[in-house]
Amino acid sequence: MKKIAGSFFSIVLLVILCSCSKKVHPAESKTTTSSSSSGTETRIVKKTPAPKTAVPKVIVVNDQVAKRSVDGRYYYDLEGRRYWRNNRDGKYYLYYKGIFDNPDFKAPGNN
Repeated sequence: MKKIAGSFFSIVLLVILCSCSKKVHPAESKTTTSSSSSGTETRIVKKTPAPKTAVPKVIVVNDQVAKRSVDGRYYYDLEGRRYWRNNRDGKYYLYYKGIFDNPDFKAPGNN
C-alpha cells in the first residue's frame, strides 16, 4: 500500500512540475484549421499593428490656456509634445532643433 501511495504521489508531483514549466509564447500569426465536407481549409490570421496618429506641426491655442516659461515665451504641451508660440503669427509650432535661433520665437523683450 505504501508503494502504491508513494508512486502515485511521485507521478502527481512529476505531472505538476512538468505542466508548470511549460511556457506559452504567442505566435506572430495564428493558423486555424477547419474541416468541412469538401476538405480541410487553412486560414492564416495576422495581427495588424495599431494605426499611428498623426502629429500636427502647427496648432492654434488661446494664450490664456498656454503656459509661460521663465524667460517670457509661451508654450503648450499636447500629448507629450511641446509647442512654442511664434510671435509673428501667434500660432504654436512643434519644437524642432534650432527653433530658438529664429527671431520669431525669441522672448518678447529680447528681440
